[in-house]
Amino acid sequence: MTWQACKALMLAMVAASGGVARADEGMWLLTSPPLETLKAKYNFVPTQDWLQHMQRSAVRVGMGGSGSIVSPDGLVMTNHHVGLGAIAKLSTKERDLLKNGFYAPTREAELKCPDTEIRMLWETQDVTDRVGGAVKPGMNAAEAGAARRKMISQIEKECQGDAGFRCQVVTLYQGAKYHLYRYKVFNDVRLVFSPEEVVGSFGGDTDNFEFPRHSLDMTFFRLYENGQPYKPEHYLRWSPSGAKEGETVFVFGHPGRTRRLYTVDHLKFLRDVDLPDRLARYWRTEVKLQGFAGRNAENARVAQPDMRSVSNGRKVYTGLLAGLQDPALMGAKVAEESELRSFIERDGQHAQEWMGAFEAIASAEQGYREFFEERATIDAAVAGSKLLGRAFEIVQLTEELPKPSNERLREYADPALPSLYVRLYSPEPISEALEIEKLTQALSLLAERLGGDHPLVVKALAGQSPRSRAEQCVRGAALADPAARKAMVEGGGAKSGSDPMIQLAAIFDPRSRELRKLYEDKVESVERDAYAKLAAARFARAGESVYPDATGTLRMSFGTVRGVDRDKVPAFSTIGGLFARQAERAGEAEFTLPARWMQAREALDLSTPYNFTADCDIIGGNSGSPTVNARGEVVGLIFDGNIYSLTGDVVYNGAEGRSISVDSRGMVEALRKVYGAGALADELTAR
Repeated sequence: MTWQACKALMLAMVAASGGVARADEGMWLLTSPPLETLKAKYNFVPTQDWLQHMQRSAVRVGMGGSGSIVSPDGLVMTNHHVGLGAIAKLSTKERDLLKNGFYAPTREAELKCPDTEIRMLWETQDVTDRVGGAVKPGMNAAEAGAARRKMISQIEKECQGDAGFRCQVVTLYQGAKYHLYRYKVFNDVRLVFSPEEVVGSFGGDTDNFEFPRHSLDMTFFRLYENGQPYKPEHYLRWSPSGAKEGETVFVFGHPGRTRRLYTVDHLKFLRDVDLPDRLARYWRTEVKLQGFAGRNAENARVAQPDMRSVSNGRKVYTGLLAGLQDPALMGAKVAEESELRSFIERDGQHAQEWMGAFEAIASAEQGYREFFEERATIDAAVAGSKLLGRAFEIVQLTEELPKPSNERLREYADPALPSLYVRLYSPEPISEALEIEKLTQALSLLAERLGGDHPLVVKALAGQSPRSRAEQCVRGAALADPAARKAMVEGGGAKSGSDPMIQLAAIFDPRSRELRKLYEDKVESVERDAYAKLAAARFARAGESVYPDATGTLRMSFGTVRGVDRDKVPAFSTIGGLFARQAERAGEAEFTLPARWMQAREALDLSTPYNFTADCDIIGGNSGSPTVNARGEVVGLIFDGNIYSLTGDVVYNGAEGRSISVDSRGMVEALRKVYGAGALADELTAR
């Protein structure tokens, strides 16, 4: 980002520091849309019926992606990169769906995904009073935090009801409000179509977060219920004319996390501690995976999903850290906070209470610095290997299950168990070679960060090198078999077993629990109280024009289809531009189109819009979201943002930041003329 862009951004932020969201800024709850802004700027007022239609047409895919139902037979549209994990699990050395793509011309040919879960938000309820009421006078921050967590678990359990539904209490405004979300859940999900990986991510890391883009980043699944295609009451229809420059569009998706309401001291912790640590691990992992993948073709195949995820994360966090290191952006945040402080100081009734929140957050973050590295390192080590991660879940689960549901760690409470079991007992194939590599690197990282003489490192390595220990644990583990994992859970007492991976997980568990409790008591609980006070100040200042930070739950954003004027970048790319981009980077693997595309070139309308940009406010997690017009028709599919959007975690940059979508016309053109998927195109476009 240039100084001119940063200066413009800073001035815009300072101008907006009164707390009211700027024109197209905001990831809005569907229960609290910015009606006045929509009416004033776009002459559009969404009805409750329209909002509910969009709510029940949008879905969450897996743990961190978005999607939408786009046909009366339960067809779900999302990104290829969102579905990448599921596609990889269906692939084999002999049938590589990432390399060759997939299309099921009939229902019988659709492939059942081993552990994909798709959720539809059914209804919401404000439970702020119940959660807040659990905190009694005289409780300290740790006691208050424990009381809130216990009440949240109780509310979720009471809500559970039908087996096909899941309940989740969502924390909003970092603790000022709590909403209960009830989801309809689908576990019978089948793959219908996916393009080749090189087409879905055309341009690879080189073009990632850039524009013009030329990616067909789409995948289609189908929802099944009782063995039959799901017949939804609500689904999105296809726009026959697609998007137009200057048109108002809406995005309905599940943005993962933003931290725009963080205090300056909290942002400094991200800048100086969290993000540098995270980036160092991403860079390290990426280099190690590249070395592993370079050894042979099979290694490259099994490592592809991890490599795609890591390279994307590295680029995201590099951009975010660069923004936080820019004095202009941080200066704007300081100015914004100064305005809020000035408002609080003028409030005679609450000034002392609200002002103390800033110091409480600063103190909590300072205390977190003392144990952050150890906690982050242990968490990264446990998550570094799929088998170790599953073993860790089994160890914790068997210890938590005997407790009452609302006294367990939240991820093991009764409402969370059905989804946990789907993942834990997944029959997905697991590469022994990749697991050895990943566990080796996880144990190496542990030793590097904590030191070779750290008691946890000594126990984890058990007198061996990281690679020898990894080979022993992976090759000796029974966890690759779903039946073995289930037997361990149902038999209880996992820690006393002889499985070396379980024994390794049991070494990490006690210290992980200690550090988690320390974080919950000394950091999270303190911040919940403090941010609730600051939210009250913001509400007093600006009312409901303050939208909550993203939480991985359903939100609406909106904006205008437009390019970036300063860079003279148009809003649309075309299929013709795809072929031109390939010619420009001839010979590079990530720019080489499959033979079927070259064979179809003469039949394709090269002027067909392929990708487009809009100034909609999105973040990671929005991938797979539908972009719709005011009639609720699909005009595109969100798959990325541009380079200026990388600071979107902490600030909205409407001047240059853009969402990037696959154009609905480009999708249909490719389905009909490249993939011979006319039946799928007909299903999408039927009126």
